Amino acid sequence: MKELILPPYAPVLMESTRALGYTLEAAIADILDNSITAEASRIDIFFEPSDNPYFSILDNGSGMNDLELNNAMRYGSRHPKEVRDSNDLGRFGLGLKTASLSQCRCLTVVSLKKGILSGRRWDLDLISQRQEWVLLELGETDINKIEHINKLIENKTGTLISWTKLDRIIVGEYSLEETFNKKMPIVREHLEMVFHRYLKGEQGLIKLEIFINNNPLQGNDPFLIEKSYQILDDEKVFIDGSEILIKPYILPHMSNLTSTEINKLGGSDGLRNQQGFYIYRNKRLVVWGTWFRLARMEDSSKLARVMVDIPNSLDEQWTLDIRKSIASPPDVVKKSLKRIVDKIALGSKRVWVTRGRRETESSNILLWQRFRNRDGTVQYDINREYPLIENLLESIGESEQKQLINLLRLIEINIPMNALRVDFNNDCKVSMDDEDEKLELIRKMVEQLISISNDPQVVIEKLMKVDPFANYPELLKELLEEVY
Repeated sequence: MKELILPPYAPVLMESTRALGYTLEAAIADILDNSITAEASRIDIFFEPSDNPYFSILDNGSGMNDLELNNAMRYGSRHPKEVRDSNDLGRFGLGLKTASLSQCRCLTVVSLKKGILSGRRWDLDLISQRQEWVLLELGETDINKIEHINKLIENKTGTLISWTKLDRIIVGEYSLEETFNKKMPIVREHLEMVFHRYLKGEQGLIKLEIFINNNPLQGNDPFLIEKSYQILDDEKVFIDGSEILIKPYILPHMSNLTSTEINKLGGSDGLRNQQGFYIYRNKRLVVWGTWFRLARMEDSSKLARVMVDIPNSLDEQWTLDIRKSIASPPDVVKKSLKRIVDKIALGSKRVWVTRGRRETESSNILLWQRFRNRDGTVQYDINREYPLIENLLESIGESEQKQLINLLRLIEINIPMNALRVDFNNDCKVSMDDEDEKLELIRKMVEQLISISNDPQVVIEKLMKVDPFANYPELLKELLEEVY
């Protein structure tokens, strides 16, 4: 029996991998994975649609030397079963090449490490002409011609990726400028959600800044952690010693959201399509808006979202694809997910059905908000935008925020309505109606707020519009005069 070594035919393989189905936003996200793995704290995305069009991605990560860059440009530079660092966002060792060449015909990579610049280029036209794996090594003159090379040198470390011959980006459009005008807002929205935990600087992550033509991106949290609440405790599932962390959330009713928040959550019509599991691989969002056929997409469950954190050591079990956009949970995890789905869907339905129209009308900011439900009943919710509550949420950590939000919700659903009704019907006087006690409490709270403020005047002006402080203007003026 003979062994035959059949290396792949370069032009055919490289052209065929261009058809893996990358969108522009998915391709860029795949490139950014490499920058994050290289511990970059800033990534700049540049594009120029006119004259000599190009698309560039620059980071200030650790950079690569000649040998490392050669390996990075190799197709299949890492075995998918190879054990990776816990913060590695790579998968098959193909992302840099397949993502880039899905959008262009010429990929140039220049990297700076320990003061030495190294440059390499794949040019599909040259490879088609030569019919060989021809990787170009760039000299100093070639490198200096690349857009934004000076910015890389200023960083003193990092990598610059340049796409030229942008044939795939312009497909179906009249001009490249028109294409960028349509696609870049989509790119921005995609990156703001996919990397929102990095942009926020979540604990354990290097805080990341991303700019598109010098305009900063803002993280878009699809869970609205500050306003949502967990209907169930965190759950951990272990596979081969690796931990999967599951956190179920219920979004607030739309009546408690601003128009900006609703738009970021997918819009009033898009909420239904955005419900479901959100799978994060090493804190990077890879799959979202699906119940994995464990439940149906229904209006009653549109407020339900489940955060699932998985490590890169479980890529094979989750059958993660090259583009890191398709995954399927293993059977052992599905059992836990199914149990959570049944419980969280019920919680979402309760919030969606019972919340009605806010009826409280006032020029002041109220602590309690009154809602009329569709069945004619009324209910009272604590105003999450009440200044003192907002200040408290901003001053505590993420774990304490969750506890406080859950506590507020617990108070809301446990108001002793029957006991209050009986007391009022019997003309009983509720202790908090004691004016002296209320006045003393307000005085103490205002004094405390003034003591921690750099501008007491601003504090008093705000409280003049906040109930119940607004009912005591003379007291507020008196306390302000005591300071000055």
